[in-house]
Amino acid sequence: MAYNSSEHLKPVNPESWMNIGQIISYWGYPHEEYEVETEDGFILGTYRIPHGKVNSNNSAPRPVVFLQHGLLASASTWISNLPSNSLAFVLADAGYDVWLGNSRGNTFSRKHVNLSPESKEFWAFSFDEMAKYDLPASINFIIKKTGQDQIHYVGHSQGTLTAFIAFSYIPGLAQKIKTFFALAPVFYLGHIKGVTKLALTLPPIVYKVIFPHHEVLPQTILNRIVATTVCNNNIMDVICCKINFALYGFDPKSLNKSRFDVYLSQNPAGTSLQDIFHILQAVKEVREVLRAYDFGNPVENMKHYNQPIPPQYSVKNLKVRTAVWHGLKDNLADPVDVNFLLPQIPNLIYLKTLPSYNHIDFVFGYRAVWDIYSEIIYILKNSP
Repeated sequence: MAYNSSEHLKPVNPESWMNIGQIISYWGYPHEEYEVETEDGFILGTYRIPHGKVNSNNSAPRPVVFLQHGLLASASTWISNLPSNSLAFVLADAGYDVWLGNSRGNTFSRKHVNLSPESKEFWAFSFDEMAKYDLPASINFIIKKTGQDQIHYVGHSQGTLTAFIAFSYIPGLAQKIKTFFALAPVFYLGHIKGVTKLALTLPPIVYKVIFPHHEVLPQTILNRIVATTVCNNNIMDVICCKINFALYGFDPKSLNKSRFDVYLSQNPAGTSLQDIFHILQAVKEVREVLRAYDFGNPVENMKHYNQPIPPQYSVKNLKVRTAVWHGLKDNLADPVDVNFLLPQIPNLIYLKTLPSYNHIDFVFGYRAVWDIYSEIIYILKNSP
């Protein structure tokens, strides 16, 4: 009997071809779009879901929750599942004013007041600048727009890393955060393993050859074509996802297979080569250490830091109430690194270890709504 590939095709989700605003509207939620300018001139695409579909006529101010995505991702992270399993929609329906951030250089933040994304100068940033400029700009914008003194912050992966730095080193910013929810927290990176370790321990010259324009894995039309054609069948979908999410770990049993085309079309969403190099530097530290970006020689470091070696980061001054969820099968936020970090967090109010979770299960896993999101809402409703 001849093989018929059409027998294995799956229906294409329309969100595979949508941007963030279109996805929010598609599910019947209100949304607002803003461009937030950072102190150093980057323009960040920022989205708001002011309320859910329940009790939408309530005009009273709603508590604000700001969601920040991880490495090579975008704000679509929080709306890629069905509304009942997507954190942004779950929070909006629970009565919160939800804001979605995008880090500089991803699909929705490729603008600058002076620089073109075609220039190498545009891509001269790492998570240092995301912590120093992106988070303060976004949070201050939200505070001003909503008129609230404090907001809640949820970060995943690199979204936790930038928050650990920003809230530890910018006291005025930390005072504006009521609770910091850290999903798959990243700070130390010395014990990553698997494909992640292999990819992040390649010589820098390899990356320079692969990414000569200093932009790494941007979202392109090819993402969407491959996701909705080549990968949109019951044979290739798991293979495509394993390749796409190789750095993070991937378990098809923990995800809604009908959403694979959405995950693949929206990810990766791009970052800078310097951001990747900064992560490489953290991986290669001989012990649990995280430093600012190393420019490669003492003279350049002196120009930026007034010292020949980049300064070391610490969370000892982190005063924000912090809740942590981490997984034991996480290649990027390795349990050894997380367990070294946890005792250093001064105001850790909640901790949950999830034995079966890998890095993307925190945002895409179908059980996250019960294992994590319901607990976030409980803490939000019972916060002082």
